[in-house]
Amino acid sequence: MANTKSAEKQNRQAHKHRARNQGISSAVRTQVRKFREALAAGDAAKVKTELTSAIRAISKAASKGVIHKAQASRRIARLSRSATAAPAAK
Repeated sequence: MANTKSAEKQNRQAHKHRARNQGISSAVRTQVRKFREALAAGDAAKVKTELTSAIRAISKAASKGVIHKAQASRRIARLSRSATAAPAAK
């Protein structure tokens, strides 16, 4: 239990930030999962659209500070590499 007003406020802010971060992280995981499913299915058009959606979600998470910029860059690079290496992309 918080002892001071500032500690109570910090607690409220932490709850808000945690909820926001969980929502954004969940959206990123969902978009990446959809991309991987499209990749496994071998549908080239769907792979391209899902890759764009996943990149957008990851970039948005990085801009909001949910994930680090370097982590976002690494994830995007790996997704892009897997999309170009897939047989459906060729």
